[in-house]
Amino acid sequence: MTSSKPIRCILLVDDDPDDNFLHRLVIEDSGYCDRVQVAENGQQALAYLTNQAAPNYCRPEVILLDINMPGMNGFEFLAEYEKLNESYRAKVVLMMLTTSLNPDDKRRANGHGVVIGYKSKPLTRQMLDEIVAQHFS
Repeated sequence: MTSSKPIRCILLVDDDPDDNFLHRLVIEDSGYCDRVQVAENGQQALAYLTNQAAPNYCRPEVILLDINMPGMNGFEFLAEYEKLNESYRAKVVLMMLTTSLNPDDKRRANGHGVVIGYKSKPLTRQMLDEIVAQHFS
């Protein structure tokens, strides 16, 4: 079964349940994506990405990554993510989605070659429109 939606799977990596709820609604309302997976920190995200045999696994084409999370923050996740075999990484887009307004965080995120954008929460339909237009059309 093929989908007419441009994105098969988006992985939200964020410890805030309210943000995850809102972001899932925005993604589902957009009609751009078949599935939304949630990891509450970097460790959960790495575990999800590297367990392709899991029955619920869908390789994400987009990862929306928060910075400030307990256990393993967004930057610690990026350091480990960049060591992963290419087969475990997102197919196209990894974007920071955070409340951090610190310019050092933005600079640091942009210093990672895998990061294609740095946006402030909350996720909006316009942000999704831009991701789809730039990477999935």
